[in-house]
Formats: sequence, structure tokens, C-alpha cells
Amino acid sequence: MIAPTIATLIALSLPAQGTGISLSNTRVTYGELGASRPDNKFLPGDIFFVSFDIDGITIDAEGKVKYSMGMEVLDAKGVSIFKQAPVDREDFVPLGGNKLPARAFVSVAVDQEAGLYTCKVTVTDKGAKSEPKVLEHKFEVLKKDFGIVQLFTSVDPDGKFPSSTTGLVGQSLFVQFALVGFEREAIRKQPKIEIEMTVYDAEKRPTLPKPVSVIIDKDVPEKDLGIPLRFTLPMNRAGGYLVELKATDKITQKVAKVYLPVRVIAPN
Repeated sequence: MIAPTIATLIALSLPAQGTGISLSNTRVTYGELGASRPDNKFLPGDIFFVSFDIDGITIDAEGKVKYSMGMEVLDAKGVSIFKQAPVDREDFVPLGGNKLPARAFVSVAVDQEAGLYTCKVTVTDKGAKSEPKVLEHKFEVLKKDFGIVQLFTSVDPDGKFPSSTTGLVGQSLFVQFALVGFEREAIRKQPKIEIEMTVYDAEKRPTLPKPVSVIIDKDVPEKDLGIPLRFTLPMNRAGGYLVELKATDKITQKVAKVYLPVRVIAPN
């Protein structure tokens, strides 16, 4: 779904043991559990995901962890355009450990102004009653253009359950994404877009003689500013792969590409 306004959400998992926290291993990713992105540049309609680790959070003797997280988004002038007050949470973490992987994301509106923005995430370990820690990460919103946005992988066709791009032989991934910034024909008011998926092996050779190809040229409501799409990726053999998505707007001849690394492991 293409977000109508800028908004933010926070997701957490797997708390850890320790006293006093630090925020580390910051990276911008494709979706909640995806691979790292090559840059911090986003088209309107995309989603900025920042992933990081919370080290040293307190777990009590019953495996419970108490913490709070809040978020703020600032524009290039330092003006707050969104603020979410810290929310108290309590989780049960029977696996223990010493890290808490965390994510935060910002849905960029399709009409969001181009420019630099800063995402500030505030984390507090309630179990230790320590001072909050703040993570700041900048990202750039580009001018409106044709492109592929909201790329992530899931274990289900509807994209309700995000997945890592690493899996076992026999599993299937669903490569989820959306198209924005496309033109429409003057009379039919429909786009004319070709989408291709090519998978390369570790030797940079295509795994198939021809890419998987789909043409989008009908049944797109005129009010829709984005087109959600997906490809199925069965994991039939082990190895490291690179998935290339290529979109061509046949009306403007604009081309957009994104790349997603995938790893398939043979089960024991």
C-alpha cells in the first residue's frame, strides 16, 4: 500500500541481558528483515527502514524485559514533522542473550517534499532505570520519479509476514514491491510498464535463459498512484544469488532497477 502521509512505526524482537544499553550495528534495510540498502535515497512512496541492535538491555529472572521507544522525524531545517512519544513495552524472552535487534521505519508520502530528513529513535531500558539512548539517522527524499519502491520479502503471498532473504532449500520467498511515478496513456488512462525479474548465480550468470516478465497495461484505477506487485521465488537449490528487478515505463522509456541478494542453505 502506498502511504498517503508520512508516518512511523516501531518493531522490536529478541531482547538481551546486561546493564546499561548502547545502540549499535545501524543499517538501512529493504523491509523489516531485509538486506542492507546501497544508499539512503528514497523516492516518494517508499519506506525508510533503519535496523540496529540494543546491547545490554536488562532481563529479569522470569525472562521479562521492560523498555520504551519513541521516535521523531525532522526536516532539513531541524523542524519536527512527526513525533511519537515513548511507548512502554514488556516482552517475554526465554532465549536470553545479550542483544535486542530493533527496527524503526518511516513511510514516505507520495507527495513528500524532496530534501534531507533525520529519524531520531529514543530507547530506554526500564528494567535498569537508566538514561535514554538516542539513535539518529539521516535519509534523503528524492524528487518524484518513476521507480521501484517498498521492496521486501515475505513468506506469504500477501506480504503480511516479512522474511529474511536467507532461507532453506524447499522454501519459497515472495518478492514484494511497488511502482510509482509512472505515466498513463492519454486515451485509455492506463500505464504501460514491463517488469522483469532476472536471478544471477554466484558467478554472475543468469539462472534462466530469459527473465520472468510481466506487462502492466490494464485494470489500474486512475486514482491509484502506486502499483503493488510481487514475484514468487522458490528456493530449489543452495547457493548465493542476486535478484534483479527491472521496470520499464514504455510511455516515457524510463528504466528503474533494484537488486536484492538472496542466500539459500541446504538443510542438515
